Amino acid sequence: MTDPKSNNIDLSADRRWPAIIAALAVGGLFLALPESLVIGPRWLQLAIISILVVPTMLTHRMGQHHLNQVLGHCIAAILTIFMVWSLVLLIIALPSGKEPPIVMLRSAAALWVTNVLVFALWYWRLDGGGPHHRLLKGRNYGAFLFPQMAIQDKQFLKWTPIFVDYLFLAFNTSTAFSPTDSPVLSRWAKLLTMMQAAISLSVIAILAARAVNIL
Repeated sequence: MTDPKSNNIDLSADRRWPAIIAALAVGGLFLALPESLVIGPRWLQLAIISILVVPTMLTHRMGQHHLNQVLGHCIAAILTIFMVWSLVLLIIALPSGKEPPIVMLRSAAALWVTNVLVFALWYWRLDGGGPHHRLLKGRNYGAFLFPQMAIQDKQFLKWTPIFVDYLFLAFNTSTAFSPTDSPVLSRWAKLLTMMQAAISLSVIAILAARAVNIL
């Protein structure tokens, strides 16, 4: 195992709390969905994520980075499964009109925000081997080419993206249906951004359909 101290690595740059807040926020957004659009009770997702967050934090503190990465992937996968399932149920429920229009609008908005947060977690976890590996390698040309990586200045030589950078990337992908300032380099990242844009487009189409129905 690489010793961060021997490489003069600033561990304070490895900020994990925004990602933890994002994962818990997704569980909170799940509570806003009606029972007809969720798997099991509405608190189930938040409970599962809350349980998994504890060992994820502990493994990071203990330096067990491989196990931490596996747990992180599990959290992202669970969030994705719940999100996709709820989206499918929302699409099925749209023609039936079982839920009031305002409930459908609120549910679609919650799923749109969930889409941004879930894919931000995926990008953050997968790019360059994950947050720990990015920190070890310093400037890293992974799946995404952030603008700072192209600046040949000493203040950016050790720049590495943190969660907020991937959140910005995910937000742009959901609003513009494509990354705006960060080219996608790897094939897996292209597939993920395509999937995120497709989900966002589906949710926005549902929002538009319900808005027209209300008018």
